[in-house]
Amino acid sequence: MLYEFESSQQEKRFYLLISEIRCPKCTSGSIASSDAPVSRDLKNKVYELVLSGATDQEIKFYVSDRFGDFSDYRPSMEGANYFLWFSPFAVFILLIIIFSIKRRV
Repeated sequence: MLYEFESSQQEKRFYLLISEIRCPKCTSGSIASSDAPVSRDLKNKVYELVLSGATDQEIKFYVSDRFGDFSDYRPSMEGANYFLWFSPFAVFILLIIIFSIKRRV
């Protein structure tokens, strides 16, 4: 499908958004890279929302409300997502502690 926009800013927002939204069927790629029917429908919905003036946050909320938090490549920092954001740091600190204790022994 050929998407026509009122401004280049809308076009940039659209392509940025579809690259940040995970395909509900493929799970490993964005809707930008997927040709699955659900991805095509979702791209069309994002296109409609961009043209209607919805904010990026509203569009992402719309998608996550229907497909879950997994649909966003950049999960928000709230609720259970704290684990996603801070577990790498916790593991790193734990490894430093373990190696420093083993080094002393």
